[in-house]
Amino acid sequence: MSPIGAADPNAWDAASASLVARAGAAAVATTSGGIARSLGLPDREALTRQQMVAAVHRICAAVDVPVTADIEGGYGDTPEDVAATVRATIEAGAAGINVEDSHAGHGTLRPRDEQTRRLQAARHAATAAGLPQLMINARTDVYLLNAIAPASHFDEVMIRASAYAEAGADCLFVPGLSDLATLSALAAASALPVNAMAGPTGPTIGELAAAGVRRVSVGTSIAQAAYGLVELATRELLKSGTYRALDTAVGYAELNALWEAPAGYRS
Repeated sequence: MSPIGAADPNAWDAASASLVARAGAAAVATTSGGIARSLGLPDREALTRQQMVAAVHRICAAVDVPVTADIEGGYGDTPEDVAATVRATIEAGAAGINVEDSHAGHGTLRPRDEQTRRLQAARHAATAAGLPQLMINARTDVYLLNAIAPASHFDEVMIRASAYAEAGADCLFVPGLSDLATLSALAAASALPVNAMAGPTGPTIGELAAAGVRRVSVGTSIAQAAYGLVELATRELLKSGTYRALDTAVGYAELNALWEAPAGYRS
């Protein structure tokens, strides 16, 4: 897998991953939020390591394109916890990981040196597992959490980018930042290629690319849209007895064919 792709749409189960691949994506990214909600859990590390790894395994088995796994904060506070998660994720078939630098549910950032040690542990674990080329997407929640003074956001991200690069990360993911001018300045100066979060109200892929962004994620947005369709179709059915919301549904036989013939979406 190329370390940095233009866009890796986020899937949450085998079916969504198969459809992402069938639509032409060169790689699939998982969404921890989508996986969690499919299991009746909230986002932000309500999943266990075992639940996440099982979902990644199902997704990897369903597609023949590389998969990068959202491992949230690594499922534990120590570098050893992160290493254990990386080993399990590689065994599940992932070619990359996304690991964040905030405390799940606390709204606080991990200290830079602590997160650096965690990323180092991830890189060492990947090498020891025989996958030294594992793509490590280091997510920083400086902008997303707004936990420090806004005037310090950019400088803090720059410092973390340098530290994370030295620790072995391949890419810097900065959710919560969609301002094109700031993204352009960050992309020009960062020690790592920049991954931005995209969504319905944000810049287009073309605009992000022009700003120097090298990778784009949509997080839970596709999963949220799918769940939105569930509610929309149900309301239509109950209110008017019609089914127009289902016009874009994938056919029954088409879905079955995704698994009856492995890689059958390829022409």
